[in-house]
Amino acid sequence: MSTLQRTRCRLRAHPFALDAVLAAGVLACMLSASFVDPHGGNGATWGARAPGALSLTLMGLAAAALVFRRRAPMAVLAATGAVSLVELVTGDPRAPVAMSAVVALYTVASTKDRPTTWRVGVLTMTVLTASAMLAGPLPWYAQENLGVFAWTGMAAAAGDAVRSRRAFVHAIRERAERAERTREEEARRRVAEERLRIARDLHDVVAHHIALVNVQAGVAAHVMDKRPDQAKEALAHVREASRSALNELRATVGLLRQSGDPEAPTEPAPGLHRLDELADTFRNAGLPVEVARADHGTTLPAAVDLAAYRVIQEALTNVQKHAGAGAKAEVSVVRVGLNVEVTVLDNGAGTDQGPENGGGHGLLGMRERVTAVGGTCTAGRRYGGGFRVHAILPVKNRTTAPEETV
Repeated sequence: MSTLQRTRCRLRAHPFALDAVLAAGVLACMLSASFVDPHGGNGATWGARAPGALSLTLMGLAAAALVFRRRAPMAVLAATGAVSLVELVTGDPRAPVAMSAVVALYTVASTKDRPTTWRVGVLTMTVLTASAMLAGPLPWYAQENLGVFAWTGMAAAAGDAVRSRRAFVHAIRERAERAERTREEEARRRVAEERLRIARDLHDVVAHHIALVNVQAGVAAHVMDKRPDQAKEALAHVREASRSALNELRATVGLLRQSGDPEAPTEPAPGLHRLDELADTFRNAGLPVEVARADHGTTLPAAVDLAAYRVIQEALTNVQKHAGAGAKAEVSVVRVGLNVEVTVLDNGAGTDQGPENGGGHGLLGMRERVTAVGGTCTAGRRYGGGFRVHAILPVKNRTTAPEETV
């Protein structure tokens, strides 16, 4: 960045200082022009005349008013117009005080709307030009009087052009930003639609192959004793259908993965058979955990088994995070009729940011996971202190009949 560009950036960052510099420049121009006689024998002659005390005072007042031109453009125009009017009527020789009114009129035109610009501009041109022609010391057709009309007109036109250009640039920038936002929204919408399409494909793949596996497995079970060859053939179809389903699922889900996503785990999903191992990890971390089981060797579906494990894991995590020092936890898994009840209790004093007050989603995730397998989950503070998480999970998943379609 050049020195000139750095200077312009600094001045734009301090508009009051920029207006002060502009006012000083206008004052210097007015003072210089007041010593020039435009009607000398050999053209404009320097030092042929000198401004009077009143003219010097008016030039100083007009320049001082220009310092506030951005803050109050209409008031500054009125002040500089009044000072210029006094100079046009009384000045002999006349000093170019009207230069300050020209700058103030340009400021009004560049900051106000077009109707206001033209009303104020016509009024300023008419008042200053008529005063100079009718009440000034020079003849009405003098060049200086026509110059007042020309300069005020050009100031209004230039200010309006600058305002129009600013509005045009702002509109272009706003349209570009709106177009960018629209492109981003369109991209997100297309991604959502594509993922919805993939989800539908995933549903179709699962529905078709699982239905085929269900039918062939039923055939194999029916003819296993009497016709083992046909049972083997049905089992071969089951194997082929499951392999095709896995391949299509892998291809479909692969479309949803991002480049940095980790690979899918290959180890079996955790379940209640790893409950003791889970409890040991928390014991090693300093949380006393007691486990009691009365599920009588119940075998749970994979989804229910995983849900029970995750509920206990999340509940113990909350105990360790929120129960406070000296707390201990009790875990019980009990078979009650067609359900398995999982309960996690703690006796901790708790903190202000407890699991139900914190910003996390642990309790919500537990409820959603349990609800997904057809169970219920409740959580809340215990009477007398501590916290309780209780989940009721069905021993069997709710599935559709074999003849129904997905």
